[in-house]
Formats: sequence, structure tokens, C-alpha cells
Amino acid sequence: MTEGASPLEDAAGFAAVPDEFQRLWTPHRMAYITAGSDVNRGAGCPFCAAPGKDDEAGLIVHRGRTAFVLLNLFPYNSGHLLVCPYRHIGLYDEATPEEVAEIGELTQVAMRVLRGVSRCDGFNIGMNQGHVAGAGVEEHLHQHVVPRWSSDANFFPIIAKTKALPQLLGEVRAAVAGAWPSP
Repeated sequence: MTEGASPLEDAAGFAAVPDEFQRLWTPHRMAYITAGSDVNRGAGCPFCAAPGKDDEAGLIVHRGRTAFVLLNLFPYNSGHLLVCPYRHIGLYDEATPEEVAEIGELTQVAMRVLRGVSRCDGFNIGMNQGHVAGAGVEEHLHQHVVPRWSSDANFFPIIAKTKALPQLLGEVRAAVAGAWPSP
């Protein structure tokens, strides 16, 4: 290397031919590739498995009496939370009054925490029940709490079918769990 030369190579000298594709690097998604099909199929219910793990590994931000809150492993936006009963039930009308009350309470707390942590402008909240309704895990009831910002709708999801997520899941989990109020 000559004096004053940069230790970095110029991209023009690489063997690959430049193309029109843009690359969005998401190294945290490597966990899904290395796990193979077990991430979604054949590994059992992810919402039943999560409470058996430590909070960090299960992406859990809060454990309640009948329900818990965790980050979505495949988030629509940073901070996308799921509120799930511990019991393995598929539909909202199968939940007990206690589960319904706690799911509602945890959803409200999740909104307050997300507003404080991420300064979001609004939320999408809902449940997709059954495969026909778009449920990714239809066997276990879960409510989505998706933070939204007035500036989060850009061209990526529309044109490129890509969501840009500025934080890793572990960082988001730590921030949300750290801001969750003590009982």
C-alpha cells in the first residue's frame, strides 16, 4: 500500500459487475435462514414456546398474569408488538373475560410505552383470526400493536416491497422492556 492510500478498496475494482439492485442489509434476519423451516413450521407454536425462554431470547417485553407482550419476529415497523394469552387458543371469542381484560390493558400500556420510547404518531391495532383473514399464526390468538409515524410511508413498501427497520430486534426489545412500568 502506498503512503496515504486508503486501506479500503474502490468498488470499481471488485469482480462483480454493478447492477441496478439496491441492497438493504439485515444481518439479524440470518437467524431465520440458519433455522430453516423450523422458524414457522414444525417447531410448534412460537407463542407457546416464547414464555419458556428467557425474555431476551423470547423477545418478551412484559409478562402478565394471563397474557404477555413480545416483539413480532417479522415486524411491519420497528416496535411492532404482539399481545398474546398464555393459553393456546385461536379465536378471540375463546378467551376468558380475564384474558380479554388483560389483553386490553396490556395493549393500552404498550401504546403508552411505544409513544414514550419511539415518539410514534399513531398505531395500527388488530387481530387477524384464521388463515383467510391473514393470520400468520392462526392457532394462537395474538393482537398486533404497530406504531406508525407520519413519515413512515415511503416508496420502499409500495415499489420495492421492502420495509426499512432502523433498529435490531434486541435493541427495540431492550428499550421497550426498560420503559415498561413496574406493577
